[in-house]
Amino acid sequence: MTAVADAADRLAPIADALRRAARRFGTPLYATDVTGLASAAAAVRSAFPDPWIRMFSVKANDVAPIVARVTTHGFGASVVSRGEWAVARKAGLANERIALEGVGKTDADLRAAVRAAREGAPLRWIAIESVDEAVALAAIARAGRARGRAGAGRARADRAVAAPARPLDVLFRLNPDVAPETHESLAVGAGGSKFGMTEAELGAAIEIIVAVPAGRLVARGIHLHVGSQLGAIDAWRDAVRRGLALLALLRGTYTSFDTLDVGGGFPVAPIGQPSPDPERFARELPALLEAIPEDRRPARLAIEPGRALVARAGYLVARVLHVRERGGRQVVLDAGMTELIRPALYGAFHQVVALTSLGRPIATDAFASGAARADVTRAVVEGPICESTDHLGVHSLPPLRRGDLVAIRDAGAYAASLASTYNGRPRPPQVIVERDGTLTLARRRGSLAVLG
Repeated sequence: MTAVADAADRLAPIADALRRAARRFGTPLYATDVTGLASAAAAVRSAFPDPWIRMFSVKANDVAPIVARVTTHGFGASVVSRGEWAVARKAGLANERIALEGVGKTDADLRAAVRAAREGAPLRWIAIESVDEAVALAAIARAGRARGRAGAGRARADRAVAAPARPLDVLFRLNPDVAPETHESLAVGAGGSKFGMTEAELGAAIEIIVAVPAGRLVARGIHLHVGSQLGAIDAWRDAVRRGLALLALLRGTYTSFDTLDVGGGFPVAPIGQPSPDPERFARELPALLEAIPEDRRPARLAIEPGRALVARAGYLVARVLHVRERGGRQVVLDAGMTELIRPALYGAFHQVVALTSLGRPIATDAFASGAARADVTRAVVEGPICESTDHLGVHSLPPLRRGDLVAIRDAGAYAASLASTYNGRPRPPQVIVERDGTLTLARRRGSLAVLG
């Protein structure tokens, strides 16, 4: 079965809206199709229905209005920093729907999580990555109230004491030590990666957390993530099996240990390429759970996809700057690695499709296949950045000239959130294509005034 995002190619019905967006807001721009987003969210929700806890991995797309649209479909937010936490709050989520995870949490991040719980609004959970992080979190949880009651912090401490303080749930990230079927740069569940803990490290981290005075931190379970763009389900299944087995073992000692977060990783392959969809991953779970004694199974199961929800719904609309011969046709666009770094970073392929040819709109029936037009030829597509790695691959395109428009597919994930202002380029605007084809400006183009 192919990935959910392949179920329907939405470019044809929104092509006119993308052209209108380019005229109205300029290029480059990000556009998100809410109909495609809703379809992807429904497929994930169908594969992992209630009572599954469904979280959106904000790092995939950290534009607050996009986060808000995703979370209306029954998803909370998984964040990896106070910055992403702020984005999730801006998107309208309460702390109880936000989980703080990620390998790079600072002491300030940990203090903010402890403070929120102390003030009666804890996060859904925090996921610990190492013994060092467990030590730091425990120290902050122990010292928080004592520091707050002294000196200039007295007023704030009084508010905290008056608030209904609640414990902060803690998950522990397991490195499942598997061989993910993906690019090595995306294989975060491999044994040698920087992410997560061994079983021995995880056990030591739990002991540190449970030693904190009661009512401050609660050890709740295991978090794992295998990798992104998984081409098969085998490594994911093995990782979940290991997570379940370890959780079952630990439930015998820690009665509060009841949660398993299996991460995300559901792929979005280029149009026409097969890959497992969320339902295919979900089909592995019943047998894995049946192998665990009923009283040792997790009471809470969670997933946190990112790419699977937003990638196919997003497009990067760009304009042609140059067309020339370089031993073949070369096309240079006004969008490149500053707006979509994945091709330069690890060779990811994003199909480039013409929206206009020689100034005229492309007929909608031409989007399904480049061969739909007799005048289509292969072209090397490049970005505008002063780096030779700013390369977007080889694509089938009709005749183009300066000013023509193209759409770069699958740009809803890891495009805006990885964008930079390198070469002095303000961030592109974010446009939402509504169900009726109208356009909503979700985020304005960045200003030259804030550069430098």
